[in-house]
Amino acid sequence: MTNTLPSAGCQHSETALRNPEPELTPLRGLLLLLVFLFLQCVSAAQPPNPSSSTPAEEYTLTLNANMVLLSATVVDRHNALVAGLNKDDFRIYEDGVPQPIQSFSHEDIPVTAGILVDNSQSMGPKRADVIAAAMAFARSSNPQDQMFVVNFSDYVSLGLPGNTPFTDSPEKLLLALSAIRSIGRTALYDGIAVGLNHLRQGNREKKVLILLTDGGDTASKLTLPQILALARQSSAIIYAIGIFDDQDEDQNPTVLNRLAKETGGEAFFPESSKELASICESIAHDIRNLYTLSYVPTINDNAGAYHAIQVKASAHGHYGLSVRTRAGYTVPSPPPPTAAKTIRHGVQP
Repeated sequence: MTNTLPSAGCQHSETALRNPEPELTPLRGLLLLLVFLFLQCVSAAQPPNPSSSTPAEEYTLTLNANMVLLSATVVDRHNALVAGLNKDDFRIYEDGVPQPIQSFSHEDIPVTAGILVDNSQSMGPKRADVIAAAMAFARSSNPQDQMFVVNFSDYVSLGLPGNTPFTDSPEKLLLALSAIRSIGRTALYDGIAVGLNHLRQGNREKKVLILLTDGGDTASKLTLPQILALARQSSAIIYAIGIFDDQDEDQNPTVLNRLAKETGGEAFFPESSKELASICESIAHDIRNLYTLSYVPTINDNAGAYHAIQVKASAHGHYGLSVRTRAGYTVPSPPPPTAAKTIRHGVQP
């Protein structure tokens, strides 16, 4: 529009010069100039054309602010993923009350995914296997996923450069995973808080954290109740992998199980770090087969209120189906303090 108007104006002016009309030419010229300036202002004030949006935005679901968005994994009695279900095969309950399903999809939609890596001193011997596992996850994921790395020990650091919040490049991810030495203690809760906060910058509707650690928290400023509160206000799914040895005195599988259950993820406890790569590949496969459902709660509640969620599935030809999704949500309220002050970009001091 903006490109064609000036030339049209010029053509009219040239016609007026070739066919002069002494009494009307000045007035017509003034009118043409005013119309041209007006259209230019209107064009400049228009919002950007939606068609010029980044390709990633075509995957973003636009939902009402009051909607609850759920990502769900369905497995059969043999714990095998079940695909091919439709909207009518699901039932959603909030605090025991059935909720009408507003939207439903089962597509391989790109996600925003954070890989949270414990870099405490005890993780040193396992680092090579951890990096290989993270790369296996990246290579098995949707090529358009937004990924980032959070390294944590005594401090929490975002692995990618400060001007690169996310990447879909395995090479950049490898650099982010390799830049930190294994030293110090374990600021597990602070690392999760930074991961949950960073997920909010992503423009993918589904949010995921992959947590790899060999122990409980020994250095965080935040507490487990604060982290659970953050997780309940987020739509993020947390997959936790506990790489525990008999020598790990601070191991705490209960915490990892709870984080996974609260958010609809899963906790894994391999006998050896050699199993990490296959676990991360299975997590990537799980994420790419998620069902997405949403509903508008029939009861509006005050900020801070907690609501339990249950999703059930049944379909002809399938028996013993179980659905893994978040256990509930907290009506958003001002979040507890985050560990933002502990963030360091680049190598830890």
